Amino acid sequence: MSRSLSKVRATSLPRRGLSREEAAMYLGISGSTFDEMRLNGQIEPPRLIKGRKLWDIRDLDMAFDALPRESDILPRTSWDDD
Repeated sequence: MSRSLSKVRATSLPRRGLSREEAAMYLGISGSTFDEMRLNGQIEPPRLIKGRKLWDIRDLDMAFDALPRESDILPRTSWDDD
């Protein structure tokens, strides 16, 4: 029983490093969109731990914060000035 309890505790711990799939899910995007954003330089390269690629949640948060807001890209209309 203690073995399964420790497994539950380990999986419920907050993690700073995420796999590619987890990082894409964290941002709410598909893996292919994540890859495209990486190629465009919008997402920082991963960190490496013994060859395993992990994306830092802090880097992902900064990438998300840098995304434009809908109001930044929509054309303004005359009633927007009110």
